[in-house]
Amino acid sequence: MIEAKDLVRTYPGIVALQGISFEVGKSEIVGFLGPNGAGKTTAMRILTCFLPPTSGSARVAGFDCVRQSMEVRRRIGYLPESNPLHWEMRVSEYLDFRAAIKGVPARDRKRRIEESCDRCGLKERRHSIIGTLSKGFRQRVGLADAILHDPEVLILDEPTIGLDPNQMREVRILIRELGKDRTVLLSTHILSEVEKVCKRILIISRGQIVAEGTPQQISEQLMKTGRIHLEIRGDGAAVKKALDAVPGVAHVLWTQQGDLNTYIIDPKGEDPGPALLRFAVEAGWDVVEFGPERLSLDDVFTIVTDGTRLVRREREAARG
Repeated sequence: MIEAKDLVRTYPGIVALQGISFEVGKSEIVGFLGPNGAGKTTAMRILTCFLPPTSGSARVAGFDCVRQSMEVRRRIGYLPESNPLHWEMRVSEYLDFRAAIKGVPARDRKRRIEESCDRCGLKERRHSIIGTLSKGFRQRVGLADAILHDPEVLILDEPTIGLDPNQMREVRILIRELGKDRTVLLSTHILSEVEKVCKRILIISRGQIVAEGTPQQISEQLMKTGRIHLEIRGDGAAVKKALDAVPGVAHVLWTQQGDLNTYIIDPKGEDPGPALLRFAVEAGWDVVEFGPERLSLDDVFTIVTDGTRLVRREREAARG
């Protein structure tokens, strides 16, 4: 449904996109991640026909975003980060105004407005003045606007920015529902949101795609530390002392929460995993978890966007 090929976009003195390529399939929810200034919004503006690329091409639902922009616009629902609304209008008035702009036939507008309000949880707020609504409900109005013309593709730029945890949860559920019969490209800085909503993620940094896949796939691709993650219930200090004495162990980071002890073990030379596992069994430890260290999506994001040193400093600080 979405295909970007070798997209380049330059501004005077700045290269915002450096030849990025990616695809988003039908009924797929894909997260588009990156730090500020990475090029996310520029890419979204090209896909929604607000900006032409300097070079390269972009297609949505089979139509070229430059040569067939009107066909693309008919098939896209767009929620920009700023979510520009007419605050003095009532919800139903605003959606009727937007439906007319989008070319929804007059005979269908009432039905489409009712369906969009119902889908976005706005039935009880149709006659409310937009300026009196909470930020969460204003985001819902923006989403209702985005689906008014029943588009095949939704492009959402930071749809939960500024929302409280409950509002974020509600909008997240709504996006999952909308994604059942639409293709969704979702830009966000909230990594936990990506894990809960998106099946696949794209990470962009300095105008380039630096990682692509499921969060687990990207984590596994980057996890080359060789560290071992061990969780044990019991006497944490005694276990720490015993681990320090195991051949092949260079350093042990120990954290404790109640009677649950977590150890991140740095190897020295050969993999000490088998020896550690035998040692744990022979010692009769109550092992809760044992295996290679797993990177969180936060760590993955930091590493692939040139924050490796930040991750290293954070872990060194934790070790004390």
